[in-house]
Amino acid sequence: MTNWRWVMCAMLFFATTVNYMDRQVLSLTWKDFISPEFHWTDEIYGNITAIFSIFYAIANLFAGKFVDWMGTKKGYLWAIVVWSLGAVLHAFCGTFTEGWMGGDFSSKEALIGATGDAAFAIATLSMYAFLFCRCILALGEAGNFPAAIKVTAEYFPKKDRAFATSIFNSGASVGALAAPATIPLLAKAMGWEMAFIIIGALGFVWAGIWIFVYDKPATSKHVNDAERLYINQDEADNNAEAAKAPVKEEKQMGFAQAFSYRQTWSFAFGKFMTDGVWWFFLFWAPAYFSDQYGYTSDSTMGISLIFTLYAIVTVLSMFGGYLPKIFVEKRGMNPYQGRMLAMLIFAFFPMLALFAQPMGQYSAWWPAIIIGFVGAGHQAWSANIFSTVGDMFPKSAIATITGIGSMAGGLGSFLINKGSGQLFTYAEGQGAAFQFMGFEGKPAAYMIVFCICAVAYLIGWIVMKTLVPKYKPIVLD
Repeated sequence: MTNWRWVMCAMLFFATTVNYMDRQVLSLTWKDFISPEFHWTDEIYGNITAIFSIFYAIANLFAGKFVDWMGTKKGYLWAIVVWSLGAVLHAFCGTFTEGWMGGDFSSKEALIGATGDAAFAIATLSMYAFLFCRCILALGEAGNFPAAIKVTAEYFPKKDRAFATSIFNSGASVGALAAPATIPLLAKAMGWEMAFIIIGALGFVWAGIWIFVYDKPATSKHVNDAERLYINQDEADNNAEAAKAPVKEEKQMGFAQAFSYRQTWSFAFGKFMTDGVWWFFLFWAPAYFSDQYGYTSDSTMGISLIFTLYAIVTVLSMFGGYLPKIFVEKRGMNPYQGRMLAMLIFAFFPMLALFAQPMGQYSAWWPAIIIGFVGAGHQAWSANIFSTVGDMFPKSAIATITGIGSMAGGLGSFLINKGSGQLFTYAEGQGAAFQFMGFEGKPAAYMIVFCICAVAYLIGWIVMKTLVPKYKPIVLD
């Protein structure tokens, strides 16, 4: 049997890695490189991440349908080209701001030295420039997971999908792991603009390779009959003829029909409750260590803390997709049962977030390690919740449903990032007058958000289980 499905999984892994590196450039450069130049506050950064999240959410609603309509190969290609273009365009926001301000503010040094109304104008103008680029980035990135989940459903039987998803989804952790080790150093050595250009260009390289390596299993010259039989074991009658037969085109699912199923709402609610937790730590962790402990993103300690955090996520989350495989093969559960049990186990990992701020009083390493375990729990949860779509829906609808769920996740991210930015700015202004669970000022604000993150997964799991208590796949007539 050939193993081309694992080459496809590797392509998905690298695409997701690039996806998250592109997403991380701003979070690793804004506090220590961009903010001094453009006079940003936490609230401005919170607005940028929030608008990115809401635009990403809206784009996801259509991205999944676009991938189902365009086809996996072209749909994925368009997605990564658009988001790579958006990533590169960030580098020119400073040039745009200098050109628009003109006069005495037509240089980086002048922007940094601005005060009063001029500083406010620079902050506002640059914010809108970055928002434009973030929206292009969001438009393209919205296609990543719908396309990746569709490829997984095309190339893997149900029992292997969560494991395959956990592998390619670990690209998010690896991207977040590689980012702090490279992006701050690039920004320090070559300027923050080059960090956006170099990281953004990686997507164009991936796109060139994708054109030549992807084809559907039924027509791929790299997939033999034995592998097709393995891939199609859920549908085929365990005979080679069924495996070799071209896959019959399935009926498409409309939006109205998609929203009529409890399975859709179950997946969407699970994403709504939990995606924002991951995005909060992704967007705010570098600023957290800079604010609370004084370790800038380009310092040795700052890099070490973020690297350690995502190293824990990367190593531990890989087991997330393997656990339901054990439940299915060893305990005889159906894939949905196995996944839901695994997700319940992983839903307890984020509860550790309750201890991040208290333990941080002793050392910054404690919150880095604890947030790493929270992130590992999320990534393991994420691999399984994505795979429930393939369990429940026909392949022709997988990208559409994934897009709907990702839209819900984007809405959740919008709420937590917008709220966090406002909360942090307010708490910092209030100082000792703002208190929560023994903490004052901004540390108290972080503790509030950590508490929300801690319970989000258990709430999500309970509602999902209530909506879809048993395995019930959708069949399109």
